[in-house]
Amino acid sequence: MMAARRYQPMSRAQFGIAVLCMLLVVVGSNILVQVPLNDWLTWGGLSYPVAFLVTDLLNRRFGPAAARRVAWFGFAAALAVSVWVASPRIALASGLAYICAQLVDIQVFDRLRDQRWWRAPLVSGTLGAVLDTAVFFSVAFAATGAPWVTWMMGDLAIKLAVNVSMLAPFRALMWNLAKPASV
Repeated sequence: MMAARRYQPMSRAQFGIAVLCMLLVVVGSNILVQVPLNDWLTWGGLSYPVAFLVTDLLNRRFGPAAARRVAWFGFAAALAVSVWVASPRIALASGLAYICAQLVDIQVFDRLRDQRWWRAPLVSGTLGAVLDTAVFFSVAFAATGAPWVTWMMGDLAIKLAVNVSMLAPFRALMWNLAKPASV
């Protein structure tokens, strides 16, 4: 049996900053997903994968319980704001896709965290992006007449590429986050 891991406790300020980051990423992406670049891509596909970077960094430093707590608070805050800045359908689709994908990302990351440094964020981010994209686009745009299937495929391709590109900032930030905060 494996010994229980010890994680650094998350302060209220760190929690607040993490929730604010999630809120900004999700609300910004909900606005940007309504602005197509072409028939294959919306701007939201470029911004949303940052949510997985935030979650994975939280999971690495503070553990899965803290990451889930931030995901749930981020979900509530983003849903509340998204209703006013995006359509109710976009807000609902985003909220549902976000919480499903974040919880999967957190679980998979935690299971893979002791393997090579890149495996947990790459695999969990990929699975999260696939789930998020499928749920979001089918709820947000099905039966609207919009080219949602091609948007979904284009957004997924971009999310997967951005997920890979997030490995470099994850690696750089992971070492900084591993250090205990100075008092």
